[in-house]
Amino acid sequence: MEIFIAQFINSFSMGSIYALLVIGFNLLVLVTGIFPYAYAHVVVFSMYMCWIGLDISNNNIIVGITFAIVSAVALSLLTEPLFRPLSRRGAQLGSFIVSMAIGSIISEILSRNLNKGMGINFPTELKGEGSIIRFGVSAISIGQIATVVGSIIAGGLFFYILFRTKQGRAFRAIGQSSFNARLLGLPIMRIGLLVFVIAGILGGISAIFLSMSLGTASASLADNLAIKIMAVALFSGIGNIGGGIIAALILGLAENMALAYLPGTYSQAIAFAMIMLVVMVKPQGLFGTKA
Repeated sequence: MEIFIAQFINSFSMGSIYALLVIGFNLLVLVTGIFPYAYAHVVVFSMYMCWIGLDISNNNIIVGITFAIVSAVALSLLTEPLFRPLSRRGAQLGSFIVSMAIGSIISEILSRNLNKGMGINFPTELKGEGSIIRFGVSAISIGQIATVVGSIIAGGLFFYILFRTKQGRAFRAIGQSSFNARLLGLPIMRIGLLVFVIAGILGGISAIFLSMSLGTASASLADNLAIKIMAVALFSGIGNIGGGIIAALILGLAENMALAYLPGTYSQAIAFAMIMLVVMVKPQGLFGTKA
């Protein structure tokens, strides 16, 4: 029972990170109409930037966090002009190909030019490994609490923007019909830039929490995360933000329980199994698309 509780805590922590990643991914899909495969690569790049910030500041957490978020926003805005014409034409397949190319470039930079191509390790100051609640073999660390609480706060602020602000109404209007949004005079390009900024902020926050939870990063992590994000998005329904959160928590639970109770490395196969089973039964995803 104690092992189950420990794995459940880990599951909720990782699931909350996946939820933030899927929110950013689905926001880009919903509003811009692109398929941002490279979103995970931007996040892992931000993890490296966080590590660089910590390294040059003698493990100053504020500097590391700033480097992660600023780099994620900057890289998102840098790629936005590449997607803009594809977004106007509704060329989702074309955007997927362009995004794969961007992801490959980022992976190449990480594997060759940063830290001599080797993986990175984050300091204990960031990971927050000190246990503050312990019961048997189970423990809740500062890092896990910060990850869950921070993810809830970030997700709550996002939903406040989406449903309680003028910008959020514009996002939803474009998601329902970009043609009608243009007829109503909504500034599509400016809103698109804002979406990339918000997605970048969510990506930077996710990078911080991933750094705290995993403690390491490498170039291969980007492709691994990209597959999991797509698995969750397809499981819930492409562009379905609310459903994506539920699917992310399910993935986190399934992965950690597989690690605890199944032999071998079955956790990596969970994402593929989720895609296969759901797409076979419900091609539009468990909760439907763009809701």
